[in-house]
Amino acid sequence: MLVLASASPRRADLLRAAGIPFDVIVADIDERPAPGESPETYARRMAVSKAHAVIPKAGGRPVLAADTVVVVDGDILGKPTDRADASRMLMRLSGRTHEVLTAVTLGGETVVARTTVEFAPMSAEEIASYVASGEPMDKAGAYGIQGLASRFIPRIEGSYSNVVGLPVALVYGLVKGYSERV
Repeated sequence: MLVLASASPRRADLLRAAGIPFDVIVADIDERPAPGESPETYARRMAVSKAHAVIPKAGGRPVLAADTVVVVDGDILGKPTDRADASRMLMRLSGRTHEVLTAVTLGGETVVARTTVEFAPMSAEEIASYVASGEPMDKAGAYGIQGLASRFIPRIEGSYSNVVGLPVALVYGLVKGYSERV
């Protein structure tokens, strides 16, 4: 059985829905980007760091770790610090496309999934209403594609589950490959 190195309820839901059995051990790491670090390098470093933090507690079981970042204009949009920060992020995303990267690591192999997300233009009132819902507050980029924000996203290219927080087909392939190696 896998160990998921994540406190994300969305990642756990995605694994459950895919029928992949797991236990959770939360990784406690410093998640600040290094100066000048690219979004992909940051996501890879975070996924590997989470795995390394949990491996000693996993009792020999394989550890699955992931990190998802929203990227616009080369900038990482993390989880908003407050409502004003969430509003600023959503204004940046409004009427534009951006990329969602998720680095996934399992058994020493790290892979990055990329999905392009198109946001419809959002009025100031729509942004304020969405922020007031509370949904953006614990999500990278200040939105959840699986929730209220779905009405603002007319198109994606790539894995939907990647935008939720875990590219399930990619994870399944890693799990299958890991099982075949051991």
